[in-house]
Amino acid sequence: MANPLIEDLQWRGLLYQQTDAEGMEQLLNSEKVSLYVGVDPTADSMHIGHIVPLLTLRRFQQAGHRPVLLVGGATGMIGDPSGRSTERNLLTEEQIAHNVAGLKAQMERIFDFGKDGNGAILVNNHDWVGKLSVIDFLRDYGKLVNVNYLLAKDTIASRLETGISFTEFTYTILQGLDFNYLYDHHNVKIQVGGSDQWGNITTGLEVIRKTHEEETNAFGITIPLVTKADGTKFGKTAGGAVWLDPEKTSPYEFYQFWVNAADADVVKYLKIFTFLSREEIEALETAVEEEPHLRKAQKTLASEMTKLIHGEEGLEQAEKITAALFSGDLKALSVEEMKVAFAGVPSIELPKEDKNIVELLVEANISSSKRQAREDVTNGAISVNGEKVTDLEYTIDAKDRLEDAFAIIRRGKKKYHMLKFI
Repeated sequence: MANPLIEDLQWRGLLYQQTDAEGMEQLLNSEKVSLYVGVDPTADSMHIGHIVPLLTLRRFQQAGHRPVLLVGGATGMIGDPSGRSTERNLLTEEQIAHNVAGLKAQMERIFDFGKDGNGAILVNNHDWVGKLSVIDFLRDYGKLVNVNYLLAKDTIASRLETGISFTEFTYTILQGLDFNYLYDHHNVKIQVGGSDQWGNITTGLEVIRKTHEEETNAFGITIPLVTKADGTKFGKTAGGAVWLDPEKTSPYEFYQFWVNAADADVVKYLKIFTFLSREEIEALETAVEEEPHLRKAQKTLASEMTKLIHGEEGLEQAEKITAALFSGDLKALSVEEMKVAFAGVPSIELPKEDKNIVELLVEANISSSKRQAREDVTNGAISVNGEKVTDLEYTIDAKDRLEDAFAIIRRGKKKYHMLKFI
């Protein structure tokens, strides 16, 4: 019998590889299972490229299964060679502990950690790997995995020319050890990962098979790499990665990333990232085809994702800033919201002194000449902190310096500049 969850994952384009599709479907039809995703704490925040396996795990939780979230306090100190051409920089224990705390807080936004039923649980592989001696590791696990088996793995084979340390060479065995530990102690029967984790997942199944005399019942699935229709990398902006941490990527910037999705990508993103039903997504797909100018699908995607990661408060702030910028009504924003909204606009540093508006426009390169600056002012094209300025004798002074530090100048409908006073 077809499993509705598997059918939904296939429709959403979330299934790439399965170690035994038929066996896993039978397992999901017969019992509620525990399954896990591992995340190494290489930074104190995840970015949106990290969360597809986690969101997939949440879909399993919604279907009644238990998510086990593994934070790699141990493997994060070793470094995963997957998807890399060079060695990772090793982190200190203090850095790892700081990063683990950051990831834990973000996972708590995505999952239900309730103690009853299928509440998610968080584990740290340092709790068991950290207790192993070198002798224990080599005798108990090193003997299970043949070097030829490891050399055949893409993640290792691709590094043989450029070089790979013994440290990173052993990473896949450590991840296999994790799957085996969770299989024994948390009844975890499925590992979920990105497509680059296939080699690590299959090593885990190999370790489980060789450490159990009875027949085992474990599976692995991977999720395809998310790509954009134009072939460029997903999850990157001109400013870099789109982070889940609001200090690195504000809720407004996060919202803008999703609302600017191309028509060719937005339906795919709705399927992969949101928990909207098939009917809701198909209705939005129709809207993209028939009323693309309304951008209903993009606004829904941005709203759903911002609410999931930043909560209702983060969504409200993002929508408020978006509406104010669209209308030009900056007076609706607080000083803090203005700083967030204009973090990425062109800026210039100027001395903290009173200055005539025409002179300032030229000095800040907002208008090309004094003649142009005078035309801009008299034509009503210039606003200071949301207030239109039409007086050629207007002076920018303390009243215009927000927090005595900056001012926002708008020329025309959409060209904003931030003046930073020093």
